Amino acid sequence: MRVYAIADPHLSRVHPKPMTVFGAGWEGHPEAFFRGWREVVGEEDLVVVPGDISWAMRLSEAIPDLLDLARLPGRKVLLKGNHDYWWPSISRLRAALPPGMYALQNDALVVDGVAVAGTRGWQYPPQTPEDEKVFAREVERLKLSLKALEGQPYRHLVVAFHFPPFGPGGEASPLLELAAGAHPQAIVYGHLHGADPAKLPQSYRGIPLHLVAADALRFRPKLVLEAD
Repeated sequence: MRVYAIADPHLSRVHPKPMTVFGAGWEGHPEAFFRGWREVVGEEDLVVVPGDISWAMRLSEAIPDLLDLARLPGRKVLLKGNHDYWWPSISRLRAALPPGMYALQNDALVVDGVAVAGTRGWQYPPQTPEDEKVFAREVERLKLSLKALEGQPYRHLVVAFHFPPFGPGGEASPLLELAAGAHPQAIVYGHLHGADPAKLPQSYRGIPLHLVAADALRFRPKLVLEAD
């Protein structure tokens, strides 16, 4: 099984929002996103989608976007991004998801020996007291996610964030330290648009760091792990 990751689909079927206002890198979206996915992902593969899935404000408005994702090849693991205002309680979301699609929140998932853990994250370093509260909460969420794997057998681990788990100078955040302590084979994140991946940290303590924002990948999910 191959494990791919791609963040920031920014789908908007109910209330279309052209992404080209954010730069030429979004030309052809969302069709390019669907085409790129189909070009590389197989039915038995696993795709981690760490956030900013839909511009919708309510779950009912996000359902068409989720169904569009569900029709794509592979099994999908979703995490919340900072623009996923439609994301309801996790129990309500899971009840609404199509087969083969999973959502993580304060827990983890194991599929065919591959574990996926993670949380949204937040900007680092925090800029305001409110940011500090949000960031501290995200650290606790990641602890819960990793703890959920205790006692579960798995051979590989991918840790996913929406926000990059490091500061603007590449300095490691407590989230990155915590993730690295779990010894994953890959850490993935999105959120950064228009960034040059070559100028970002490529690894931490020998663990590959993957920017998987859709525009940075030119809308082709990135292979981050080949599971045995």
